[in-house]
Amino acid sequence: QVQLVESGGGLVQAGGSLRLSCAASGNIFSINDMGWYRRAPGKQRELVAGITSGRYTNYADFVKGRFTISRVNAKNTVYLHMNSLKPEDTAVYYCHADVARSGRYWGQGTQVTVSS
Repeated sequence: QVQLVESGGGLVQAGGSLRLSCAASGNIFSINDMGWYRRAPGKQRELVAGITSGRYTNYADFVKGRFTISRVNAKNTVYLHMNSLKPEDTAVYYCHADVARSGRYWGQGTQVTVSS
C-alpha cells in the first residue's frame, strides 16, 4: 500500500504565492508519473500539472507561466510552486502518483483559498 500526504495549502491574497508538497510513502519500487489536480466548488476535478519520472512536465493552460511542478525522486516527493495566484485558483488540490508495480494513488487533498 502507498500513502500520499499533501501539505502547504492555506489562505493567500491574490497575487501571492504558495508551495504545495506531496510525499509518497509505503511499498514503493519507483514512481512513474506524478501530478496535481484540483477541484473547485461546483466543478469537476481537473489536471493542473504533471511530471514524469524523467521530469518532463505538462501544464493546464490556465496555470502556464504561473505554476511550476517539480519532483525529487529520491524523496518520492512532488511539489507545486504557485505564483501570481488568482481567486479562481481557489480549490482543493490533490496529488496523484502512478506507482510502478502497484497502481494509481491520490492524496487526501489540501485546500487553497485565494482572496481578492
